[in-house]
Amino acid sequence: MYRKLTLRHAKQLAAPHTWAASICPSLFGILYCLLTGKTLYPLQAAGLAAACILMQSAVNTFNDLVDYLKGTDSRSDNVEVSDATLVYERLNPKHVFFLAAGYLLSGAILGIVCSLHLLPVFIGLIGGIVVLAYSAGPFPLNDLPVGEIVSGIVMGGLIPFGIAAASDGKAHGDVLLWSLPLMISIGLIMMSNNGSDIEKDEMAGRRTLPVLIGRERTVVLFRILTAIWIVLIAAGPVIVFGWIGLLSPVLLVIFVRTDFLFLMKTKLQPDKRILQMKHISRANLFGNGACIAAMVLACILS
Repeated sequence: MYRKLTLRHAKQLAAPHTWAASICPSLFGILYCLLTGKTLYPLQAAGLAAACILMQSAVNTFNDLVDYLKGTDSRSDNVEVSDATLVYERLNPKHVFFLAAGYLLSGAILGIVCSLHLLPVFIGLIGGIVVLAYSAGPFPLNDLPVGEIVSGIVMGGLIPFGIAAASDGKAHGDVLLWSLPLMISIGLIMMSNNGSDIEKDEMAGRRTLPVLIGRERTVVLFRILTAIWIVLIAAGPVIVFGWIGLLSPVLLVIFVRTDFLFLMKTKLQPDKRILQMKHISRANLFGNGACIAAMVLACILS
């Protein structure tokens, strides 16, 4: 007997605690436009950010649905109740599918309305295709050793790139260089998840990057990328904005040092999965947030 899909379930499936992966790149793209003198109207900026959140909600919901149907999520796994809604709430998979499709369609319509130019619509179309290919299809991207790269580029790179293109309909390649820390950090979320699930993914026949290279090498790669990420968000704003950029490393020390210390020591163990995901989520929110705060200060003072 299935339970009725409620607003609480819809919120859980959308996974707001992961929205930093879309909110930070959206804010980054908006601030990039302000700092480089590109015209982006307030309602347009808010609509584009909301579209990105809806698209991520679609990814989260589709991913939970596919994992449930494949049997890769169960009560015995190290997941929180809110991260395995279908397992614990006995929801009708058809209703969850319609919810995911609703998130995706709403995000697409809102993005098109706010884009005003063809290029950002094309970029959004690529993002929508990736959303569908990420969990569904004959070869889901999250089952392959490209999940980290694809999620990092699409969420961390294409979102700022698309928002910049929405300002004037032109491609601004430099925003991709600016958003490199975001691409790395979002890829690390995926690597943390897959690194903790190696044994489970092997049994399910998934060929993720951690499955292919093993936990020991995954941990080494995870720590190297984390160190690069820290350097970029600490030094990058200083290089670009001068003394104003010092705000970023100061905020890192105050708010995120314990999270980064944990990430540099973690061994991506299955029984530590929940704790690891909490630290990588906090690091994304407050680490990238420190960089964004420096951009906000630069906007105010300029």
